[in-house]
Amino acid sequence: MTKLLYLVRHAEAEQPAGTSYDFQRSLTPQGLIDAARMGRLLNEKPIQLDVLMSSPSERTRMTAQVLAEQLGFDFEKTQYIEDLYEGAPRYYLAAINAIPETVTSAMIVGHNPSVTYLSEYLCHEILGTVPPCGIIAIAFEQLSWAEVSSRTGRLIFYDSPEKLAGFDIS
Repeated sequence: MTKLLYLVRHAEAEQPAGTSYDFQRSLTPQGLIDAARMGRLLNEKPIQLDVLMSSPSERTRMTAQVLAEQLGFDFEKTQYIEDLYEGAPRYYLAAINAIPETVTSAMIVGHNPSVTYLSEYLCHEILGTVPPCGIIAIAFEQLSWAEVSSRTGRLIFYDSPEKLAGFDIS
């Protein structure tokens, strides 16, 4: 059975201001708009999401909430994983490897550079820096989540707000 993984970099966040704590940075108005547009795009694909995981930071939580709303996923079921905040790609991989086998599709909302590095590691594609609210979809054929590792995935799509510029998906 094919497993589908969606890796999402959080949408555009406020710049740190003075003594502002990084963990509490919110999305900008543009970030909220981009998250909604990307959620609508995913909904049109259509995406049937089983699990939503997120870093617990404010900007990732907000991105996950907007995407969940667009996809009709119960946001209250979001799993927050502390290690995804300022965590290396190995923490993201550990979260993927721990997904129950009954799950067919999972989404992780996290941070760069980990989202970029992990995406390239899993599907052996050069993607460049994933921009805010960029979404990478990777398929794993005939593998359990525990077997997901280097070069085991196939890139399905890579979308971002920049790629949608000029396209009306409303």
